[in-house]
Amino acid sequence: MKFWLTAALISLVGAAHAQEAVAVRTAESGAVLRALDTMNGALTDLEFANGETQIYERLEITMTECRYPIENPASDAFAHIVIRDTRQSEIKFDGWMTAASPALSAMDHPRYDVWVLRCKFPVEATPTTD
Repeated sequence: MKFWLTAALISLVGAAHAQEAVAVRTAESGAVLRALDTMNGALTDLEFANGETQIYERLEITMTECRYPIENPASDAFAHIVIRDTRQSEIKFDGWMTAASPALSAMDHPRYDVWVLRCKFPVEATPTTD
């Protein structure tokens, strides 16, 4: 009986937290990603506009959009990225990556690693919390 009561209480608390959704906004300027070539240890920062595709070594990277929390724009970034190895026809990654936890949704490639650093904002514009 205690087990079922505890399980019900945990599920109710989980449901309450799920309803506290964080409001997000799409960054109009794009995102900054970081790429690592694990063979030579070279790091490269790549700036993307929304919808832009760039080639990094053997990877074709498309960043479709970058989102950030409205209450705290500097706290985290979420970017939807599609990564394809130019030597293969298959997509290596297609999904959302988060800057705070890059390993949560990581690309699986034997040589390269790519992760989100932050959303980009125009120099004259600072994200507002309206």
